[in-house]
Amino acid sequence: MTSEYSEYEDHTRPLNRALKYGTGALAVITVVSLALWGWQRELPGIWGVLLGAAVGGSFVLLTVLSVRLTAHSDPTTSMAVILGSWLVKIVVFIIVFFLLDGLTFYDRTAFVVTVILALVTVLATEVWGIVTTNVTFTS
Repeated sequence: MTSEYSEYEDHTRPLNRALKYGTGALAVITVVSLALWGWQRELPGIWGVLLGAAVGGSFVLLTVLSVRLTAHSDPTTSMAVILGSWLVKIVVFIIVFFLLDGLTFYDRTAFVVTVILALVTVLATEVWGIVTTNVTFTS
């Protein structure tokens, strides 16, 4: 008895699409923000965008990546990894914000706007990637 494997049976397919769409959205936001803030605020604007895209994009993308990496694990392991990664991310980002506080080489407005745009856009495209994925719900 042979069973043909369909791509619609892969339960990680929505997560893969979320990663793909989220990464693409982050790239677009970064390029557009680099052009706009680089034109508006020159080098400090560029640094603000690069830091903002790294902080905002990585915060959301690392969550999907941790879910994807534990997709074949038992629920307890998945929960521990996902919640542990959230705790580590929060601590790391507090440290990053603390270290960036006194520095003047980047534009704070470009940084904050890019962080917010990256968070909202990457999250929205990840949700879109997940909800528009066709998967089989019966076995």
